[in-house]
Amino acid sequence: MNKSRVRVASLQYFIRPVQSFDGFEQQVSALVETAADYKCSLLVFPEYFTVQLLTLGNIKRPIREQIRDLASQEERIVNLLSRLSRQHNMYIVGGTVPAISEDSGKLLNRCYVFSSTGEFAAQAKLHMTRFEKEDWLVESGERLRIFETSFGKMAVTICYDVEFPEIARTAARMGAEILVVPSCTDDRQGYLRVRYCAQARAIENQMYVIHSPLVGSLPAVPAVSLNYGKAAIYTPSDFSFSRDGILAEGTVNQESMVIGDLNLDLISESRITGTVLPLRDSNTTAEMLSVIDHVKLS
Repeated sequence: MNKSRVRVASLQYFIRPVQSFDGFEQQVSALVETAADYKCSLLVFPEYFTVQLLTLGNIKRPIREQIRDLASQEERIVNLLSRLSRQHNMYIVGGTVPAISEDSGKLLNRCYVFSSTGEFAAQAKLHMTRFEKEDWLVESGERLRIFETSFGKMAVTICYDVEFPEIARTAARMGAEILVVPSCTDDRQGYLRVRYCAQARAIENQMYVIHSPLVGSLPAVPAVSLNYGKAAIYTPSDFSFSRDGILAEGTVNQESMVIGDLNLDLISESRITGTVLPLRDSNTTAEMLSVIDHVKLS
């Protein structure tokens, strides 16, 4: 593999009721196989794509109970994605799955990242939305992780996390050239908050951003009854990159896979010779803001 060029795929994963775990496995496996057919080195699933497994249980119970039952499927889901990544020699960002912390017993929203050999590590969501915190009783993770791959460094900001620019900025300063954003938003406003912030992170950190949203609906499960989104791959806004800073994007709310080729050499070059250098110049901003003048105007 040319380490400076990597083909990536972002899923608009369509959730639908399943009759068994095997039905879920078949859908996931088929998508990984499709990405492999297109010779992708990295495939991204969206946040909470695993919630379609809720249709296997009692959907009339409070959602906080259903989510904890879904967390009991964590090992089975991780084993599935590990096997598929190894089988197809592909990196996979496995969306998210509710998970019980081994250390604290907290319920987390955890994203597993799998190498092409099936090895994996996880990034927990750092900021909870109101419905996660108040209705699902999911708690925040505590650490950002930088994932070192055969093609470079990348980080994961799960949905709401991308709205906090200091996370992506920290990752970029640690050498990350790719930011992955798995998301789950139920309406257009929520989707646009994530999209606009993802594009801003690409510009201000001079990095590629891969956005993978959940689409489709589960009307019988009120907490995830509707989803709205459009997958995309964003770039810095400069001459070397795609027009409008969009390398590729899907059609809103349609089941699809968005594919693009990332040239990581362009990221390295843009951080040195770009028309503007926001990542470098942010150091100057930090110095200026270390002392703030208060000016009173009558």
